[in-house]
Amino acid sequence: MKQFAVIGCGRFGSSVAETLYELGHEVLAIDINEERVQEISDRVTCAVQADVSDEKVLIELGIRNFDVVIISIGSNYQASIMATLIAKELGVKKVIAKANDELHGKVLSKIGADRIIFPERDMGIRVAHNLVSSNILDFIELSPDYGILEITALDEWANKTLKELKLPSRYGISVMAIKRDKNINISPYADDVILKGDILVVLGNTNDIESLEQSVGE
Repeated sequence: MKQFAVIGCGRFGSSVAETLYELGHEVLAIDINEERVQEISDRVTCAVQADVSDEKVLIELGIRNFDVVIISIGSNYQASIMATLIAKELGVKKVIAKANDELHGKVLSKIGADRIIFPERDMGIRVAHNLVSSNILDFIELSPDYGILEITALDEWANKTLKELKLPSRYGISVMAIKRDKNINISPYADDVILKGDILVVLGNTNDIESLEQSVGE
């Protein structure tokens, strides 16, 4: 069980905090808005109203003792930047910060955030990929160069082995897992057969994934 602190309890922050708590972790939710704190108090380990731009407050809350601090402050750039800076200066090992735009993300990265999340941009990317074809179920961008795609097996893939399909040479993608009903085959073998309705989780270069999506969407 890990200890998480979520600073900023808007829609994104609340969703993260509540999900982590449901997964069995200890979660401290912090927000300057008393109403938000009250709303989430029953769905996390502890909820506190506090001004996170004050270093003394974060020290009193023992922020340095948490495994991960997620800073999900919305439009208040100054508070977001100050909370990130203070958390890193206090020795928090991993700070994940939400950014509203590229410039905000660059500043957060410069002051030490270990990971930057762009919720709206990332959701837009996932929706766009999903709209390409009914076979495309989801897309996760790992970096500007690589991504993970969930795709329903094409009809012509049915009853063929991965070796026969030659997906790495045809599309430049690697199959990480095969979902079949409630079962998941992690790291499938070349001789594993793809059945109609299977969902493939594939990893590939962004350009290769785009080429696959174009061929699927035709």
